[in-house]
Amino acid sequence: MNSFAMILENKVLIIAGLGWVTAGILKVIIELIINKKLSVSRLLGSGGMPSSHTSTVVSLVIAVGYDCGLNTVQFAIVVIFAIIVIHDAVGVRQETGKQAQILNQIMFDTSIFDDLDFEKRLKEYIGHTPFQVLVGAIVGVVVSIIAIRFLY
Repeated sequence: MNSFAMILENKVLIIAGLGWVTAGILKVIIELIINKKLSVSRLLGSGGMPSSHTSTVVSLVIAVGYDCGLNTVQFAIVVIFAIIVIHDAVGVRQETGKQAQILNQIMFDTSIFDDLDFEKRLKEYIGHTPFQVLVGAIVGVVVSIIAIRFLY
């Protein structure tokens, strides 16, 4: 069996991928409902509701726990990895988004920078609120439980 086929048969990877895709699709739907615009870029974009980073790592943790066991090195690694990703999503990245908002306001709303050519605004939609992370975690749990029932 070739390497690519083996990757496609990796149930843990499939479940984590489903967690990511589901959260991305939900972002597009939520954007459509709230802002009345179809933004397909939300599928791959950072920030927003729900956290796709959190959904992915929570799906990964549950899949690895189910596949490898809760007392394995693999499970310990993905739990620590998930903690770091979730902390980053709600902490550092959220602060970066707030700073981008302020810098955009300074750059575009003041006459100080009129002579400079700014091609685009800094990305403000980077991090997550704790609620967005919580919803991402719930999505990850639900997706992984459903996927495990079908894949195992």
